[in-house]
Amino acid sequence: MTSDPRFYPGQIVEHLRFAYRGVIYLCDNEFGLTDDWYRQMAISRPPKNKPWYGVLVDQSHSTTYVAERNLMLSGDKSQIEHPDIGYYFETFDGREYAVRVLN
Repeated sequence: MTSDPRFYPGQIVEHLRFAYRGVIYLCDNEFGLTDDWYRQMAISRPPKNKPWYGVLVDQSHSTTYVAERNLMLSGDKSQIEHPDIGYYFETFDGREYAVRVLN
């Protein structure tokens, strides 16, 4: 049984375990990668039937794919520094990013 996502693209979040900030650019209602990826990368074995998110990691070129249970909204609402911000988002209003409509 899948559940509705708690977060949405444009929100600034923090990873609870690894303490990095980022912005959500992708939301899957349930795990969307391969079983091999899950076995290798999802060491804590978060549920596959709950939401997962693509996150642009602040002050890096990295992206991550994170289970909802490992994220919380960030209290730090300063802008995210990532080279792909302009690809996914149009503007920043001081709290979150507006998603760019891709044609």
